[in-house]
Amino acid sequence: MPRIGKTRISSNPALLLVPSWFLPVNASAHGTALDHHLLLNLWIALALLALAHLILLAGLLAPRRTEATNLWRIEYLPLALLAILFATLTIKAERLWAATRYTGASLTVLQVEATGVQFAWYFRYPGPDATFGITRPQLVAPAEGNPLGLDPTDPHSADDEISSELVLPANREADLRLNAQDVIHGFSIPELRLKQNAVPGQAIHIHFTPTTPGTYAILCTQLCGLGHYRMNATLRIVPPDQFAAWLAAHQKESTP
Repeated sequence: MPRIGKTRISSNPALLLVPSWFLPVNASAHGTALDHHLLLNLWIALALLALAHLILLAGLLAPRRTEATNLWRIEYLPLALLAILFATLTIKAERLWAATRYTGASLTVLQVEATGVQFAWYFRYPGPDATFGITRPQLVAPAEGNPLGLDPTDPHSADDEISSELVLPANREADLRLNAQDVIHGFSIPELRLKQNAVPGQAIHIHFTPTTPGTYAILCTQLCGLGHYRMNATLRIVPPDQFAAWLAAHQKESTP
């Protein structure tokens, strides 16, 4: 039966240099485009807010006029321009979403499974056979070293590696399969610009490419019970050679 690796939490000095009112450090390949779109929306909202106040101030200070006004110039044209602006932003946002959610991962992607359970995260790697073993709810026994309910009669489950921390190689795409055993959990890594619910009975895939080595917090963003406050885990992004050494060491420990 695979063993659960120990979690080792370390700090990333780069995170301490970023003021809390700025966005978190970006550690993913897709994060730059998301940050750019977010900041573009905020700057446009700020400009529209300033423009609305200027129009209001001009209306209060300008002398009253009794002649008819051109509605197309003061109402219809601004509404049309705003509709075009918001439609453009919406289309761009949908394309960014589709790039990570509706477009498939590459053939060389690293397969990892993340399972949320009150109140912990477990991460499973498929092993040398590149195939996840079968899990059965009736076999779930955390105290016996089987928190995911791996079926020992399935040959594919013998080399599966289960860890309480998520370790990924830098600059290699990863496909994360999200599961939940009991209630809805929210899988979130702010530095990777990831946030996705894990729903019982569903396997939800998200793929991404981590880029910046370091240690990052994995949070649960859904109120999943009384122990929700302590449901967190650690993501470590390491160079590819260190990841290979880590995985080999854990597989060696799991071999009876």
